[in-house]
Amino acid sequence: MENSIEFKVWGRHALFTDSSSKIGGEKFSYQIPTYEALKGVLSSIYWKPTIVWFIDQVRVMKLIRTQARNAKPIKFNGGNDLSIYTYLHDVEYQVQASFDWNYHREDMKGDRNEKKHLCVAKRMLERGGRRDVFLGTRECQAYVEPCKFLDDNGDYDNYPGELSFGLMFHGFDYPDEFGKNQFRARFWHPTMNKGVVKFKKPEECDPKLIKTLRTMTPKPPKSNGLNEEGLLEGCEEGSL
Repeated sequence: MENSIEFKVWGRHALFTDSSSKIGGEKFSYQIPTYEALKGVLSSIYWKPTIVWFIDQVRVMKLIRTQARNAKPIKFNGGNDLSIYTYLHDVEYQVQASFDWNYHREDMKGDRNEKKHLCVAKRMLERGGRRDVFLGTRECQAYVEPCKFLDDNGDYDNYPGELSFGLMFHGFDYPDEFGKNQFRARFWHPTMNKGVVKFKKPEECDPKLIKTLRTMTPKPPKSNGLNEEGLLEGCEEGSL
């Protein structure tokens, strides 16, 4: 099915970290976006429980640069602390993503209308997203717009060989998406070739690099299939 979108996302700062270990103190960004962070960008553009977004690949358009900033995070026992957060500075990425049905949500079976979801996703992308878009953390505001993947020149287009980034956080497994009563964190070893990072799908990640964080039982709200009227207006054949 035709279920793919391509877009550009950019911002002044980004902070990509292992969310499962965010317990305060110093923070230092990964050099490239995590799968989970880009999935969050897609969720801000358009999301419904009927679908699951998959990040196929990301292209780093600008040189990887960092900038340290002072911060006063709130301490768990009250008051403030002094910390240094190291952000990525002046970032821009091209993203290619696709969606599939959430087969663990049988109550949404009546909402599996590919044309509707693709059309609405593209409309929301043209309008900059349904909700605020940010890169990793809320203070890193970002902006999105449609683009053609691999169009325009990137700073790593002529970089020889591959760049390896070691062990990195990949994303979370939520119980209502992968069918088990567990909340898990996935890790992987990404590489970048001429600015492009191709992501593994969640089920392709090495089981040895998946950590169960806690037991979790999905409790989705009752739905009537979310067959909204009027969402297909302007989505005639050929308009996509």
